[in-house]
Amino acid sequence: MELNEHIFRANDIRGVSYRDLTEEVIYKLGKALGSEAQDRGINEFIIGRDGRLSSPDMFEWLSSGVISTGCGVIDIGIVTSPMFYHSTFWLNSSSGVVITGSHNPGEYNGFKIVFNNQSTSSDEILLLKKRMLNNDFKDGSGMIRGEAIEESYINKIVENINLEKKLNISIDCGNGAAGVVAKKVYEKLGCNVVELFGELDGSFPNHHPDPSRIENMQDLIDSVKNNDSSIGLAFDGDADRLGVISPDGEMIYPDRQMILFARQVIQSKPNAKVVFDVKCSKLLSDEILKLGGEPLICKTGHTFIKQKIRQTGAQIGGEMSGHIFFNDRWPGYDDGIYAGARMLEIVAASENNIFINIPNMVSTPEINIPADDDKKFKIVDEFIENSKFTEANIVDIDGIRVEFKKGWGLLRASNTSPVLVLRFEAETKEALDNIKNIFYQNLKKVYPEVRNF
Repeated sequence: MELNEHIFRANDIRGVSYRDLTEEVIYKLGKALGSEAQDRGINEFIIGRDGRLSSPDMFEWLSSGVISTGCGVIDIGIVTSPMFYHSTFWLNSSSGVVITGSHNPGEYNGFKIVFNNQSTSSDEILLLKKRMLNNDFKDGSGMIRGEAIEESYINKIVENINLEKKLNISIDCGNGAAGVVAKKVYEKLGCNVVELFGELDGSFPNHHPDPSRIENMQDLIDSVKNNDSSIGLAFDGDADRLGVISPDGEMIYPDRQMILFARQVIQSKPNAKVVFDVKCSKLLSDEILKLGGEPLICKTGHTFIKQKIRQTGAQIGGEMSGHIFFNDRWPGYDDGIYAGARMLEIVAASENNIFINIPNMVSTPEINIPADDDKKFKIVDEFIENSKFTEANIVDIDGIRVEFKKGWGLLRASNTSPVLVLRFEAETKEALDNIKNIFYQNLKKVYPEVRNF
């Protein structure tokens, strides 16, 4: 078996369909999952898939591998990742996998895996790789059966959310899996919904399915303005990320969304702990402290945020990419559609444009610098080793975040893509440019081909 070991990432398994994710690799992954499930006393394994062009093949190969071990398969069809997470609480099995390339380009696909309602850790993913390499599989003959979960998922959200008034909203499903369910959820909540790109199309003909990038939000911005919408909501390919557009057409980045969510959660649960990743604004931690909550910084990655929430009992978590995790009246998994519903609660309870009152600093969006998977972590290590920062606080739990008196800069290696990730924030543009230049000069020493950012 030819195996690109870079498909085994910190949070999931991901690669290019048919090149990295071949029939042999996926079949053996299925055998590894079915064998691991049975070793954990699990006799049925849930499998869902997104709307990518390669997902039907991936499902066939993966499910064939699982049932060849004697483990049964529960086929939940085309779903968002959050619908899959919901299924692990609602169905008889608490374990399974959703086939999805998330926010990656159309040629990618991957696997988000859950055992006993918990996303797999890096160590668990490496154990699956070891099983595959060692052919450590069980033999048997399992069965496949189908289960419909859409209705229970919609009802779960509708029972949880209370809107004080009807809202006109625009949503952008990006031709991803959100198109299966998002409009139905918001209409059942009483909203008038203008939907963009709700048709499933794994070629993503309208724009890339990543709402963290402003260039992917232009159609939604236009819809909000043209339809006098109270808000615009956008989702990535598997709908576990949320993008937000204000009524004025401003993109509200997830760390600023988190300020609003933190206000809501801490108001109902004083002293609540709030988890956020290293890419988030200093304004978020300042606001959490001001509200009487406890800010907890964490490595980037949905599995790391979930682990931190479990370890600390935090009421909410979020990261700059748009994953939001509610653990107050929701089970703690990332769900863009549910997070959007919580934002609608906040908007419906306010008479004014609530986004005007969110504090702001001069900042960059996430900056991605191409770097091969087999080089990116080494580049970050060498940057840390060779850089000297004076009069600064260093946070090194995930790459390096350097906090200066008037702002901060971050460099880390992406868990999901062959890129280096940078982000900067400061009190003034001058301070921001200065911090960016410090990082650029230091990065150029260890990665000479880098272009100025």
